[in-house]
Amino acid sequence: MKTVGIFFALVMILAVNAGKVHSQSDIANGIPTPVAVTRDGSEDRYRIGYNDTLAIQIFRHPELAQTVTVNSNGTINLFRLPRPIVAVCKSERELANAIADEYRKDYLRNPEVNVVATEQRSQAFAVIGAVEKPGNYFINRRIRLLELIAYAGGPSDEAGTRVLVARTGSTTECKMPNSGASEEEEDDITLLDYKLSDILEAKENLVMRPGDIVSVMDADVVYVYGNVNKQGQVTMKTPLTLTQALASAEGLKPATKKDKVRVLRQVAAGKDRVELVFDLREIDRGRVQDPFLEPNDIVAVSEDRTKSILNGIRNSLTQGSSLLFYRIP
Repeated sequence: MKTVGIFFALVMILAVNAGKVHSQSDIANGIPTPVAVTRDGSEDRYRIGYNDTLAIQIFRHPELAQTVTVNSNGTINLFRLPRPIVAVCKSERELANAIADEYRKDYLRNPEVNVVATEQRSQAFAVIGAVEKPGNYFINRRIRLLELIAYAGGPSDEAGTRVLVARTGSTTECKMPNSGASEEEEDDITLLDYKLSDILEAKENLVMRPGDIVSVMDADVVYVYGNVNKQGQVTMKTPLTLTQALASAEGLKPATKKDKVRVLRQVAAGKDRVELVFDLREIDRGRVQDPFLEPNDIVAVSEDRTKSILNGIRNSLTQGSSLLFYRIP
């Protein structure tokens, strides 16, 4: 309840400031994007990026007004200027000054230039997976992971326990000079793994970078097979023990042996599985700890061989037989 309360409180705060972040459809409809202000009162200026659309006007020279798209090499081409101008990573005012300097060299005496980024398409963040509103979000200010997930509507009912952030090293991000990072390092893709509960409680709150892809993972599953009343997949929305998985499968069938319940666990980065054997009677008596299951574990209440169990589960999933889904509240 505490986590849910924190999330909905954040949503209420974001609703007050909803005009500051826009999805792709908002930008297409021409919704203006205000400039963010930092805590010290300074302007957190938008930095022009690749594929942004710019409206350029020159006072008293309407014939030079034009709308341009930033080229893939970060430059723009303007009327009467023989050379392209670097636009990427400049603010609107900085680019206006650079354009004025170029026109002043050979064409105009005291040009007054205004630049507006009408379509800010470079600073994109993607949110995918188990959220209410997956999609691309175009944001012209600093934003953290929790806030970005909130703008995507928050986790859906299908959300599991993990959130992955793929940091793609997008070239839309303006890098400070002399950062010391090599080109090879900048091209690397970093994968960050977080617990969803830690994010919702603000224990982890990553500062996002343009090009980041956030994936709220679906709930993990385990499989219950054999002499249970309803065999099939069990969804893991919270840590799940062996006896809880069996209870979700509506318990054992009558006369089922309890001394050899197997858990087939996949070996990391391989296809092989190890076999763990548990005695439910010892667990019920408190002599043995109720083990926690891991994603994709198979709980086998059966004496079938491992290969037969795997084939049975595979056939059920691929042929659409009545394997039911059970959700742990």
